[in-house]
Amino acid sequence: MGLFDKIKNLITKKEKTVEEVKEEFQVDEVSEIEEVKEEKDINTVEDDDWVQFVNKQQRIQAAQDIDSYDKGLEKTRKEFVSKLSMLGIKYTKINEEYFEELEELLINADVGVNTVMNFMDRIRDRVKKEKITSTEYLNEVIVDELFIIYVDNDSLSDKINIAQDGPTVILMVGVNGVGKTTTIAKLAHKYISDGKKVMMIAGDTFRAGAVKQLEEWANKTGSLFYGKEDIDPAGVIFDGLVKAKEEKADIVLIDTAGRLQNKVNLMKELEKINKVIGRQIPNAPHETLLVIDATTGQNGVSQAIAFKEITNITGIVLTKLDGTAKGGIVLAIKEEVKIPVKFIGLGEKMTDLKPFDIENYIYGLFKDMM
Repeated sequence: MGLFDKIKNLITKKEKTVEEVKEEFQVDEVSEIEEVKEEKDINTVEDDDWVQFVNKQQRIQAAQDIDSYDKGLEKTRKEFVSKLSMLGIKYTKINEEYFEELEELLINADVGVNTVMNFMDRIRDRVKKEKITSTEYLNEVIVDELFIIYVDNDSLSDKINIAQDGPTVILMVGVNGVGKTTTIAKLAHKYISDGKKVMMIAGDTFRAGAVKQLEEWANKTGSLFYGKEDIDPAGVIFDGLVKAKEEKADIVLIDTAGRLQNKVNLMKELEKINKVIGRQIPNAPHETLLVIDATTGQNGVSQAIAFKEITNITGIVLTKLDGTAKGGIVLAIKEEVKIPVKFIGLGEKMTDLKPFDIENYIYGLFKDMM
């Protein structure tokens, strides 16, 4: 089964065997199943019943995530797929004029010029080798190639690196106005819902109202909080991490200043912050996530390039993807900056920040063609 067919079947997954579920969820031993039962306070079901219960919950969550991608990418899908379908009507044969319009369509979707050039070379090569003449079939090839161009020959992980011992420290960076503070709140909500103890540390100490705003989000989400105004951010973060260890926090989310105008000063500040974090918690920060507003288009790619030059970015959080018709920026960022997208914002609710899933993303873009 090709990727195109697999995506079509995402919604209608068949029930898996117990053995498949055990393998997928890495629940191999009875003792492990018993531990999960104890955590969930469900101790009356048989082992096979429990595995099926876990599978059902996973499938419900998967369906909800697919629905979020479907709704969140609606603007891009309507703009992009409708024009792609029109190309198939306009051209009965695949020729250079078709390729030129497809190229323009991809660039307008903010896939990125370099990514589009690479993509078009791959499409032309497949059309030639496979002697493709049908534009309808070529649409399926386009879906396959967009997927491949994201994952091909790449070991970058879109999973969060969780510390084995002690708190997991996630440093949040990004320019002001991209939704960094609300993203921290949404991440806190996610981890608290997973049963984790979360602390927020306000490292954006000099911007008016920034510390108070983060404290309000901490109160709303039920997170621990540490912050002080108008003092050295590294010192605040140091003291906050001491408190996080005392409180036995599982996840620590650290806000930082968003001043990119003077990259030298910001680089020095982030270097100092990283050293302070590493002294308190070895091998931390475990993640440095760059928050980008998807509605800014190629400016977001420029921000990613700029931040990559001044600190070690391990992942991207792409906010407001539901508010733009240029959702192709996901592909552009990954291809041009070589940093994985780890979360995407598909709405304003706390639950609308989703772990990035390339299959759900491709489905959200091309649902109307399936």
